[in-house]
Amino acid sequence: MNISTLPILSTVTFLPLVGALFIAFLPQDAVRNARYVALWTTLVTFLVSLLIWVNFDKANPGFQFIEERAWLGPIKYKLGVDGISMLFVILTTFLMPLCILASWESIETRVKEYMIAFLVLETLMIGVFVALDMMLFYLFFEAGLIPMFIIIGVWGGKRRIYASFKFFLYTLLGSVLMLLAMMAMWWHAGTTDITVLLETNFPANMQWWLWLAFFASFAVKMPMWPVHTWLPDAHVEAPTAGSVILAGILLKMGGYGFLRFSMPMFPVASADLAPLVFALSVIAIVYTSLVALVQEDMKKLIAYSSVAHMGFVTMGIFTFTRQGVDGAIFQMLSHGLVSAALFLCVGVVYDRLHTREISAYGGLAERMPVYATVFMVFTMANVGLPGTSGFIGEFLTLLGAFRANTWVAFFATSGVILSAAYALYLYRRVVFGALEKPSLKALADMNAREIFVLAPLVILTILFGFYPAPILDVTAASVQKLVTNYETAVRKAEIEREGQPRFKLALDKWEAAR
Repeated sequence: MNISTLPILSTVTFLPLVGALFIAFLPQDAVRNARYVALWTTLVTFLVSLLIWVNFDKANPGFQFIEERAWLGPIKYKLGVDGISMLFVILTTFLMPLCILASWESIETRVKEYMIAFLVLETLMIGVFVALDMMLFYLFFEAGLIPMFIIIGVWGGKRRIYASFKFFLYTLLGSVLMLLAMMAMWWHAGTTDITVLLETNFPANMQWWLWLAFFASFAVKMPMWPVHTWLPDAHVEAPTAGSVILAGILLKMGGYGFLRFSMPMFPVASADLAPLVFALSVIAIVYTSLVALVQEDMKKLIAYSSVAHMGFVTMGIFTFTRQGVDGAIFQMLSHGLVSAALFLCVGVVYDRLHTREISAYGGLAERMPVYATVFMVFTMANVGLPGTSGFIGEFLTLLGAFRANTWVAFFATSGVILSAAYALYLYRRVVFGALEKPSLKALADMNAREIFVLAPLVILTILFGFYPAPILDVTAASVQKLVTNYETAVRKAEIEREGQPRFKLALDKWEAAR
């Protein structure tokens, strides 16, 4: 089936919004109907999105399924996907039905509004990955804050208001600088079309300021150290499905932004400032892993582990190598599955005991053997055990880091050891030991709904660990084009600087490739 002439991207993007509008007109007491409408809307959206993958030309490094319409003056409604963005669309549509199912019984108040918020959020998240106009990207990027702000603030925990405002203000502040940079790019290039901007040669001194402005937004979104402090609070207070989307999708927008804007549009500044990113990445990997070791809240521990894993992503991207960028993309997709599953696992026991304190558990293997097995798979994937998807991404990013800077690779590798320490510490205290606490002795194992939610994640985590080709084959052509264009731009800038290299690392790599 050839869908290249159909508005498939618009369909996938706005189908959840149609479902949200339908729910909005349901009677207030039609809670059951609201749940089913949301579930079927997300399932149909996922199935339609699979047509994009089936019809995607892996050998084509450019954008595909392009849709373009006049919109607001110079701003166009333009959509398209390449090998980098397409898989993030699939990840988004895949996780959403699982989020609806995970919320099936735990959300009992304002169910209609909850489902509407999630469907609107899905539209905005997909829009970020398919937008090919800079201002359209910004619109989707920023608007996604609103439903997540509402989800945390209305259905969150005791400190939900504090956490939601902290999340909103942190991410909004960085994005204001990005908006100013976008305006400067429009004044310089005369267009907001991303495909044209990718071919635009911005002056080297201008690239620095543009890079820093975009970095302010993407670093908070990732989040990178030291602007990561909003994430643990947001995760702890968010409902289970909110944490799944926050860790699985929203964090990836920062990494996607680096790949779509920072590296290809500002290659000179990216090369110059790569040491800064390396330093922040290594600190994130080591420091947040140590912080995770002393956490007593399960969600907070997993949140800090997410910061550490995103450190591998930024490190991989700014090695400017094929292995590093491949590893960064794979790590983001793998983390989207594994971290989502870990938060779902926390949600399973939270629904039973209504506490996330690690000390409240122990010996669950005796009462919940299926849960213990599933939790073990994702714990091992979080550690990066060979045979799980977590290993592939970390291995490739470390391989790229070793080619770029051996000291960066050395310190980052210590994060692998630390991740084993905090992940196994959590698993041992929750699952193993004697079943002594009276509140645990009546716990029931996972029910059919919970197994149905987590089973696809188990399968994909193991499948991509042994067979990563479905992901790497899709990204190969686009990554190769990205790295080649970067090296060409860096070499050209070196020639213009009359042989006075300010970033010897990039020049050495170009010489070696030649």
